[in-house]
Amino acid sequence: MTTSISETGPDLRDAIRRRAAELGFDACRFTGVTAPWPAAARLEEFLGAGRQGDMDWMASTAGRRSHPRALWAEARSAVVLGFNYGPDSDPLAGLSRRDRGLVSVYARGDDYHEVIKGRLKQLGGFMASRLGAELKVFVDTAPVMEKPLGQAAGLGWQGKHTNLVSRDFGSWLFLGVILTTADLPADPAGEDHCGHCRACLDACPTGAFPAPYQLDARRCVSYLTIEHRGPVDPALRPGLGNRIYGCDDCLAVCPWNKFAQAGREQRLAARADRVEPPLAELAALDEAAFRARFSRSPVKRTGRDRFLRNVLYAIGNSGDPGLVPSAEARLEDASPLVRGAAVWALSRLMDPARFEALARTRAGAETDAGVRAEWSAAQSA
Repeated sequence: MTTSISETGPDLRDAIRRRAAELGFDACRFTGVTAPWPAAARLEEFLGAGRQGDMDWMASTAGRRSHPRALWAEARSAVVLGFNYGPDSDPLAGLSRRDRGLVSVYARGDDYHEVIKGRLKQLGGFMASRLGAELKVFVDTAPVMEKPLGQAAGLGWQGKHTNLVSRDFGSWLFLGVILTTADLPADPAGEDHCGHCRACLDACPTGAFPAPYQLDARRCVSYLTIEHRGPVDPALRPGLGNRIYGCDDCLAVCPWNKFAQAGREQRLAARADRVEPPLAELAALDEAAFRARFSRSPVKRTGRDRFLRNVLYAIGNSGDPGLVPSAEARLEDASPLVRGAAVWALSRLMDPARFEALARTRAGAETDAGVRAEWSAAQSA
């Protein structure tokens, strides 16, 4: 059933905006979803170049991502919500504290998926009681291209780093979407205000932008530390620095952030043990300790082994010989992924003669081919 705005009254959108604000959303805009969808061509190009890396789900859901109505044929309008998570200090300052791990701003508190989805459902209930129309709620775990929708609804525009940029909140917005069969008037679309700026492109530590508005996820630190399942390409490991989960560099340098306000603390309060935790402490986490520490965090989805892989790469990049014992202890780890990362870290921190002596006693006893390859590569470097 399609419901028009005339059936619900001219103030409906204002009422939805007010309710969204009461629920903690910082932006609420409307767009239609029946027009052609230019983002589909960009997605096809991205997948055709294989830039999704290990994210097989992007290819398997490409049909449903190609247009909002490919996901739900009856949809006619979208309500796009923005949730400000801007930090209250420079998130890149921690890059200089090499004995500590740097966690992306969005993952320092509770899992935003759960926080936002609950509020979207509340807003959806409010809308359903007034629209008499069907609706569906989405966060970024569903195959909805929320950033193009955000631009279409006027929350901002997709910047050269491919993330949404807002004139009010800079690059610090989580997005949520409510699709509905109601036919709601659209807000004006967002216009690109990046101009000649290329700060985000130049800030990327691994060169993940082949061109403005294009991202190769296979080189992106966020992808490498979160989505990528195996060892990271050795050529890219130094670029990870001490980033152990995600990367804020391209977001943090955006000039539009000067207009952003810090997100309200009570919503996604950062936990002290997740902001810049000591690498030595993290390297000692077993499965139970990892799960306990990150029980309500998006970090938990990466899993302990991948997380420790990242921690060990950060140890290798630290230049701190005091972290050698933390890495050496992980040579006994049950996970080959962790052991291989430990080998690389030790090769970067230990005196060459000492490392060669360690390799002579350890490499021959290693049972995993991938870890043996790490020993071989480190010895020949």
